[in-house]
Formats: sequence, C-alpha cells, structure tokens
Amino acid sequence: MILNVLKIFGLSTFAFFIGIFLTPLLTHYLYKYKMWRKSVRTFAPDGAPTPIFSKLHESKEIGVPRLGGILVWGVTFIATILFWLAAYIFSGDLAQKLNFLSRSQTWLPLFTLLAGALVGLSDDVMQIIGRGKYVAGGMRLSGRIALITLIGLAGAYWFYFKLGVDSMFVPFVGSLYLGWLFIPFFILVMLATWSGGVIDGLDGLSGGVFAAIYGAYAGIAFAQNQIDLAAFCGVVIGATLAFLWFNIPPARFYMGETGIMALTATLTVVAFLTDAVAVLPIIALPLVLASGSVIIQLFSKRFFGRKVFLIAPIHHHFEAKGWPAYKVTMRFWIIGFVFAAVGMTIALIGRV
Repeated sequence: MILNVLKIFGLSTFAFFIGIFLTPLLTHYLYKYKMWRKSVRTFAPDGAPTPIFSKLHESKEIGVPRLGGILVWGVTFIATILFWLAAYIFSGDLAQKLNFLSRSQTWLPLFTLLAGALVGLSDDVMQIIGRGKYVAGGMRLSGRIALITLIGLAGAYWFYFKLGVDSMFVPFVGSLYLGWLFIPFFILVMLATWSGGVIDGLDGLSGGVFAAIYGAYAGIAFAQNQIDLAAFCGVVIGATLAFLWFNIPPARFYMGETGIMALTATLTVVAFLTDAVAVLPIIALPLVLASGSVIIQLFSKRFFGRKVFLIAPIHHHFEAKGWPAYKVTMRFWIIGFVFAAVGMTIALIGRV
C-alpha cells in the first residue's frame, strides 16, 4: 500500500517538475515562431457573428501561443518511456515498481493520448497558419468529428473484442448489458467528452478542471487496485499542473486543440477502464456545463430565434456579464473539485 501511494504521488511530482523544467524550452520555440492565431474568431459554428467574443478576446488570443497542450501529453509520454526504459535496463525492484506501462492498464490510454494529441496538433497548426475553412482557420467541424470518431472506434474495438467488455456499471444498480451497442455507446461518450473541450477558453480554466477530473479517476483506479492506471492519471495531473503554473493569468500559452483532444479522448478511455463511465457526467460537470450551454444556445437560436446566454460557452457568458475572468475561473475550479469528489464517492460506495 505504501509503495503504491509513493509510486502514484512520486510519479506525479516527477511529471510536475519535468514540466516546469521543459516549459521555458517550449515557450521559447512557440514565441520565436509566433505560434498563435493571426486573427480572432468572428463567427460561431452556425455562421452567426460573435462581436462579444471578439471584443473580449482580441487582446488575449493574438500574441499568446497555442500548443501549450504539448507540455501535457509530451511530459506524460516522456515519463512513461523513461520509467519503462529504466525497468527494461535495470532489474532492481524499484525500477520494476515505478514502471507503469502495462498492456492491461495503460497501453490504450497512452495510445489514445498520442492519437488525440496529433489530431489536435494538426488542427492547431492549421489555425496558426490560417488554413482551413473553420471560422478563424482549422479543420472543418465535420473533419474533427470524423477523426475523433475513428479514435473512438479503435478504442471501442479494443474494449469489445480484445477485453470482452460489453456492459457498463451503474452505481447502486449493477451492470447494464449493452452487447454490440457498446461500440456506438463508447464512440458517443468520446464525442460528448470531446465536445466539453470548449472549457478551454479562459486563462487557467481548463488546467484546473482537468486536474480535478483526472484526480478523481486516479482515486477510483487506486481503489480498484489498478495501480498502473492510477499512476498514469497521476502523471497526467502532474503535467497538467505544470501547464497550469504557466497558464494562470497572464497566460504564457494556451492549451490548444492538441491538449484538449488528447485529454478528452484519454478521459473517455480511463472512464471505461475503471468501469466508472456512469459517473463521468458528475466528475466532469464543468465539461457538461460548457458543452451543454453551447447546445442550448444553438438550439434556441435555431428554433426560437433568440439567445439564452449572452455568449456561449457559459463561462464566457459570465465574463460578458462583467465577472472578472479570474473569478469565473476560480469558481469553475471549485465546482470542478467538488463534483469530482462527489462523482468519485458515488463510484466507490455504489459498488458496496
């Protein structure tokens, strides 16, 4: 027990300090090559103008690099490979214990992290150079959905055919058999989680929220004795906190799609690996609020010709109402940590 706790927290701390060390190198490159949008988004996905958003964010997006998410998935990958190599080269108990790369627990999350990161990286680069036909550059929405669906299909195939998973656990109820419907269900969950990535809109917001979410799933994995998976989540948390150190106002860089796609896609896999996908909407409530507010806004404008929020996602609504950005961010952090704890508690006691 003590060694497992030390493994999780030790690796998390290692990832944090590696991230702190590598950030100056990353930001030097990002600023040197001006890796930021050259124009602010002026149109919503439905083609409507976004004057409020443009006014609020013109000074924030131009001149501040994207691609900060490279730090999150890059540090996670580096830490994973370093400790795997250490276990491969050295035969000591400590080296073997610290290795958390395992076929049953962390192969799939690591693959998903890198796949999502590369898709997001392509989208970020298109936005930076102003190519593509989506708002201020970047992939079409349909293209993003198609690629995330492919990642989801690969994950669903692995779970259904390789791991034999065909059900989901509902706390206090039991296992719900899905059969072949598990495959489309998995893909829908990944798409829904990815849509919550619109939380990345204010300095420090996404980093704090994702740290809370992954913290909850690290706790669930630990309680289920999935120590390698818990350690993987811990490394993601450490890397995310290193990102957050430089992302709090004034942000040195933004996470970008490369970080958001990596984290949301991997979160889906972690939720299914811990068989705690039923509590994902609770643990990740800030993502639900952000994504849900966009859906409500688009639906209301489409069918009723009026807006529910001044601007969507909802965190921008509060910003437009005059709340300081730091107040919005910190209150979302509080909501995130509270509901992450609630969701984790339900997941754990719901099996008793």
